[in-house]
Amino acid sequence: MTRLKELRKSRGFTQIKMQHLTGIDQSDYSKIENEKRYYSFEQCKRIALALNTSMDYLAGLTNVDIPYPRKNI
Repeated sequence: MTRLKELRKSRGFTQIKMQHLTGIDQSDYSKIENEKRYYSFEQCKRIALALNTSMDYLAGLTNVDIPYPRKNI
């Protein structure tokens, strides 16, 4: 199971819920999750925000899934 899929399931989200949270079509999200398609920088950012993690964690650059402190936008 991919890191992305594990994280989504640990949050109790379905792929449809991720579609609503990120704006990424469910079929595209499924391909990303199953490593049949890469995500863009913007998609990675939206996924990280939806799953409350960092882009570094999604990219496998760290094993800490806690996000960095965010600035107020």
